[in-house]
Amino acid sequence: MTTETLLIVIAVAIVVLGAGAGLYFGTRRRELPPPDVMDELTEREIEHPELREVGLDEVEELEAGVLVEEPPAPESEVEPPAPTLDRPEAPKGRLARLRSRLARSQSSLGRGLLSLLGGGDLTEEQWEEIEDTLLAADVGVGPTTELVENLRARLAAEGVNDPDRAKAVLREELLGLVGPSLDRHLRTTGDDDLPGVVLVVGVNGTGKTTTVGRLARVLVAEDRTVLLGAADTFRAAAADQLETWGARVGVPVVRGAEGADPASVAFEAVKQGITDGTDVVLVDTAGRLHTKAGLMDELGKVKRVVEKQAPVTEVLLVIDATTGQNGLTQARVFGEVVDVTGIVLTKLDGTAKGGIVIAVQRELGVPVKFVGLGEGPDDLAPFDAEDFVDALLDS
Repeated sequence: MTTETLLIVIAVAIVVLGAGAGLYFGTRRRELPPPDVMDELTEREIEHPELREVGLDEVEELEAGVLVEEPPAPESEVEPPAPTLDRPEAPKGRLARLRSRLARSQSSLGRGLLSLLGGGDLTEEQWEEIEDTLLAADVGVGPTTELVENLRARLAAEGVNDPDRAKAVLREELLGLVGPSLDRHLRTTGDDDLPGVVLVVGVNGTGKTTTVGRLARVLVAEDRTVLLGAADTFRAAAADQLETWGARVGVPVVRGAEGADPASVAFEAVKQGITDGTDVVLVDTAGRLHTKAGLMDELGKVKRVVEKQAPVTEVLLVIDATTGQNGLTQARVFGEVVDVTGIVLTKLDGTAKGGIVIAVQRELGVPVKFVGLGEGPDDLAPFDAEDFVDALLDS
């Protein structure tokens, strides 16, 4: 081999070796990023826990087509379940359902009257016993006198000796006293597209706030939209109680700070009801003693302030039926301060003094519109005169 040929071979070898070395080291540089990039990748793996080592078991599950469970979402991303709302019982027919409770509590009145009237001709002593029975049931002196006189006249004229006929006559006369023709409709519709505004008043301990919550359920069952005004600002528990009642049927509550002006809370409740297009605003007022002139004057202020927004369509006076004649005194005083349009008698199943229905209507000249006959949320019933009298006489 000549010297010239040898030099050519050496040159070609150097070129080939140089190209191979460059390709090798270039590939290494692409496979191994600089140290700062490596550090960044390490940080990313720490910041993103999904970039983790996969165990052999998980690989086998993936190969078998089994889905690996996703890690739980952070608590902030989990939407709370929608609250389950109550569907209140329809008001119609409630009193018939609760009639047995009323009958048990009033049975002494019904049995006492029927046992006397069914025995034929009555002596003066027996008529006095009938009067005493009615007075003990809080029927009141005036209605008792009227009932006895009517019964004496009819039984004498018809010569009634049959117990069934005596019961029928007594039913007719009692029904006349209770007033089947009275308008017991709850006025919950305002004029000019304004909401109906219902003020609920009464003394402490009558079950006033509970009555407001139950009334809300009555209205919701009739597909009315309702807003509650917690104007009993003297008791924080009253506003909390209303919110509990409202939450169960999806009814909002407007409340103020403890000790706030009740009139301002009532004002804001009606204002919001107008803004929201609510059908009915129920305002719970603070319980007050009927003997406290200052508190009673404040109640009048609440009504006047509310009516700057919308007329008050109802003022319901809540009376505890077990208080008897004291309830009549309360009714009289409240009627002088605000224009009471209806009575709610609570705890009527817990007393044998069902005659308070007749007496309080005579005292105020306004009808009993609702009665409470138990502890359940739907145990407030629209008053029905015939169901009530039948319960009195159910022996």
